[in-house]
Amino acid sequence: MTSRIVLLHGIWNARAWVGPLAWRLRAQGFTVDTFGYPSVFGGPEVAVPQLVERLRAAGPVALVGHSLGGLVALEALRVAPELEVPRVVCLGSPLCGSETARALASHGWSAALGRSGGLLLHGLPEWKGRAEVGLVAGSVPHGLGALLGAVHADSDGTVALAETRLPGLADHCVVAASHSGLVLSPEGALQTATFLREGRFLQRPVRQVA
Repeated sequence: MTSRIVLLHGIWNARAWVGPLAWRLRAQGFTVDTFGYPSVFGGPEVAVPQLVERLRAAGPVALVGHSLGGLVALEALRVAPELEVPRVVCLGSPLCGSETARALASHGWSAALGRSGGLLLHGLPEWKGRAEVGLVAGSVPHGLGALLGAVHADSDGTVALAETRLPGLADHCVVAASHSGLVLSPEGALQTATFLREGRFLQRPVRQVA
């Protein structure tokens, strides 16, 4: 286990977006840094090499990625499996591909996905890397995907639960949060910290803490 974390934001966001999650993880005793990247105009073609370069210089560190950030994190480890990253937590990441992204594309809004469109549309293959990967999914169906009719009850409003269940995950849990709310959720932060320490999530109801 490492107490150092690099935190990645999702599409259409910046480093400040994950500030609440960073604060909660620091309160859990972790040293947290953030990785910012151009999610639309750069996408994984820019973000993945930059992240790999940063991780090569960082030494042992864990990764925590919200939404697209989780996909970018795993893609970096796929292309550079030698990196010293023992554990990864993805929050609401559509690892199996995103129906919301497909709905945007079908409505003529594929430009909004930019260069991240391919990764969001198709997702990732079964995880076979060295890092243990945990996925925190949300169960409050309020978000863009619900508005577009792309996802329904079994979702966080943007990403369906089924889209988060990539084969090869070490563990998977569901918390009461929407897609955006995952970065604000006390339970999500506690589950993240637990997985980073123990390689598994809490399998009992978690009392909400401020």
